Parts: sequence; C-alpha cells; structure tokens
Amino acid sequence: MTIELIIADSHNIILYGLKACLALDPEFKLIGKATTCQGALELARLQQPDILLLDLLMPDLDGLEILATLKSELPQLKIIVLTSSLDDLAVARALRSGARGYLLKNIDVPELCRAIKAVASGQIIISPEVAQLMASRVSITNSLTIENLTERERLVLRLLAQGKANKEIAHQLKLSEGTIKTHISVILAKLGMQSRTQAALFASSLGLHKLGTNNSLSLT
Repeated sequence: MTIELIIADSHNIILYGLKACLALDPEFKLIGKATTCQGALELARLQQPDILLLDLLMPDLDGLEILATLKSELPQLKIIVLTSSLDDLAVARALRSGARGYLLKNIDVPELCRAIKAVASGQIIISPEVAQLMASRVSITNSLTIENLTERERLVLRLLAQGKANKEIAHQLKLSEGTIKTHISVILAKLGMQSRTQAALFASSLGLHKLGTNNSLSLT
C-alpha cells in the first residue's frame, strides 16, 4: 500500500527534512509540498492525497481555518497537524475541525512514520504531550461521568478511539448503525462533548484505544 502525502510548512528546512525522512520508507510517496496555507489548499484540491502534514503556524492564513476548509471540501483527506504549538485552544480547535492527528515537531522519525501509517489506516494519533495536556484539562465531573457510562457505551467509546466508523462498530458489536448512533449521542451527552472526534481523542488520552476486545474497560 502506497500512502500519498503532501507536507505544508513555512520553513524550507523543515520541508526538506521531512522529504528526506519520508523517502526512507517505501510505503510513502510525497506528491507535493507547500510553504503557505493557500498553497496547501491548492495542492490538496489538485492532488487529493491520502495524508496532509500541516503546520499551524503559516505566514498567510490561520492553519486552523484552512484545516476546516480542507475537511469540508475533501472529507476523505486525513490531516495530521505537525507543529511546535502546544496550546490547549489550538489542540481543541484542530480536533474539532477534523484533524486526525496532532503531533509535535520533537517527534522522532520512526514514530512519525508509524503515526502516519496509523492515521492512514483510520486511527487517531496524538503526541504524548498533547494527551497529557488533554488529560490535565479534564474535570473531576468528566471523570465521574465516564465511570457512569455503561459497559456497552465504554466499548463503543473504545472503538471510536481506534478510529472505527459507525458501520464497523455496528458489525463488530452485531448491532444496527442506528443503535450505534444512539449510543454515540448518549456518550457525547454524558461526557459533555460535541463531536465523536473529541470523545475519541479523550478516550485515547485515557488509554482506552489500547485495550483488546476482551479486556476490561474499567477505569478504576
């Protein structure tokens, strides 16, 4: 399987460094690079890659705004934020806008390659520092609410954290897609969250995505 990528960063040295790193893995094919948000948008529209590596700190436009535009126009595109910005507001906005990954530039090459492949396969990936930041923002009320989820709701949440679509979850649990949608609505209400991505990343920060099908989902 070949994963086609575009990288967008305002610093040429970063672009060339990423290009050299990606060239080491035969599963990756770099099909474009941009130094502006507008350039990234035009390239993505033209090339329609599998993955876009996007820095948030771009000279022409707000990276978060272009992220939302891209996800609206190209819903199949998987965007990984690769940035030096560890800001809780930026993280929250990026995830709400549809980013499938939020990685910091201190990531090492093998880890970056693994993260890209994981996102390409449907998972949601965040740097440990980002997960820690998210966990630190979770209130006691949220924690208690999670413990009040039913076993089935926790299982659905775990599968969400693994990046599975409603159809896949329904098939695995032998339930209808309508039932899964209802479960997700209830989960979001209990967690006080507005999107499945937000819930999935929160669950990932707690390690739920690492549990196997037969593992206990208890958080205690």
